[in-house]
Amino acid sequence: MTEPIHKGKDLPPVWVIHSASNGDSEAMEQVIRYYANYMSRLCTRTLYDKDGTPHVCVDTHMKRCLEIRLIRAVMRT
Repeated sequence: MTEPIHKGKDLPPVWVIHSASNGDSEAMEQVIRYYANYMSRLCTRTLYDKDGTPHVCVDTHMKRCLEIRLIRAVMRT
């Protein structure tokens, strides 16, 4: 049986998520890496300088908050 694919990207195996929920830091890192691009897209903001020029950047504080929420969610399972 093959692993399921979500939008062209292999989902993390169940054993990785299970290991992460049991406190394995390497497994948790794999889960965070899987969702890193998605969280970056959610945290992308357009900021304007004093001349009105737009700059697209990632709000690192918001991304860190999402990572913490992901860790908490995985640890609850």
